[in-house]
Amino acid sequence: MVNGQQPAKSTGPSHGAPGLRWFYFGFSGRISRLPYLLGFLFPMFLAAGIVRRLDMLPEDSGEFLFWGFVLVFSAPLWLWSYLAMGVKRLHDINIPGPVVICLFVPAVSLIALLVLFLWPGTAGANDHGEDTNRPKGS
Repeated sequence: MVNGQQPAKSTGPSHGAPGLRWFYFGFSGRISRLPYLLGFLFPMFLAAGIVRRLDMLPEDSGEFLFWGFVLVFSAPLWLWSYLAMGVKRLHDINIPGPVVICLFVPAVSLIALLVLFLWPGTAGANDHGEDTNRPKGS
């Protein structure tokens, strides 16, 4: 107690702004077009930087092996983040998350990405949350 008053309760992660862990790895809630686009590009730039670094190194060096492992072992994280962001973007359009599989079908992936980048989300609340860029229920 301070001056006879109870200390303020922590708002915790569910009451404040959602964090990057939710943005890249959570499947609940909705995200709008611009955060999806920027979130999509960030891992691509990281991967491009690693590939560029690999391209500059001799293949028989230890550093090449290190960056090769970084690339291979980070790929599942990037895949998971693309799935999570895609599901949340579909939720913003009020489409069920399993439709995200279209992003991995070569014949329709480019069209599906363009739809996710350009199609406006549902105004107001929908089946997947009250507001965009937040987990459901927060």
